Amino acid sequence: MRRAAPAALLIASTLVSPLAAQIRWRYSQPISTPHAVAFANRDLTESSGVAASHAQPGILWTINDSGNDPVLFATDTLGRDRGTFRVRGARNEDWEAIGIAPCGTRSCLFIGDIGDNDARRRDIVIYRVAEPTLPRIGTVRSATARAVGLRVRYPDGPHDAESLFITRNGDVLLLTKGPPGIRLYRVPASAWRRGGSVMAESVGTVPIVPELASLRLVTDAALAPDGVHVAVRTYREIFFLRLANGRLIPDDPPRACDTFGIQLQGEGLDWLDSHAIVLTSEKAFLQAGSVAVVRCSD
Repeated sequence: MRRAAPAALLIASTLVSPLAAQIRWRYSQPISTPHAVAFANRDLTESSGVAASHAQPGILWTINDSGNDPVLFATDTLGRDRGTFRVRGARNEDWEAIGIAPCGTRSCLFIGDIGDNDARRRDIVIYRVAEPTLPRIGTVRSATARAVGLRVRYPDGPHDAESLFITRNGDVLLLTKGPPGIRLYRVPASAWRRGGSVMAESVGTVPIVPELASLRLVTDAALAPDGVHVAVRTYREIFFLRLANGRLIPDDPPRACDTFGIQLQGEGLDWLDSHAIVLTSEKAFLQAGSVAVVRCSD
């Protein structure tokens, strides 16, 4: 994240759906007080998303955002440097999200070059690349297989977004960051077979009201192992929603977890298992980029 649009933020609360405005979220605190651990790799300063490997338990994949090289960073929940991989065939205009899902017989990483602070990009890009394999010990410096890029347009014009996740049927769902509301778009799994470019489908709004004063701007989202629950992160909280008929609806009862103070510039989020969530952050003020694990009560 680089900057927001203040004018748009000031009017955001007047341009959201009545449903979102009426929801009363039940807030909880993390069950344990987590300790954020700084990344050992000092080149990892702008961690804008995180994906927990399924094929290599314990490995986390993360990325730097705009102004950086197209590089994948491998780390773990202790922040250790497990390697870097230059993504062949890709460029980093504003990488803001990363997800992981099967693609054929392989595990693939989906990198969202979807940031657009000024909402001016004619199209965005989602890269799909085979997950690199790490040695059991040590650190590696290498390159990935060649990535496949899919150019995506929104049907209603440009949006700033920092979040994506992949459904069990391979659809990519994108969430906009905030003002004048949080919107959800779908890129069908079939788009990868066609290649080239695709028009995303507008699915509707997400029932969270963006607010500047409370730092409620969406920075990441991830699908739980059950394929139903979705965690949506803002700078200071995690909202828990359910994926139903392609839409995101509040959990029952509507619940959120207040994570304020864990990371100053918290951006990345993924599920480690059915209960534990990993968070990553950019470098901010005098704090290095970091990783933390939280468990939020039901």
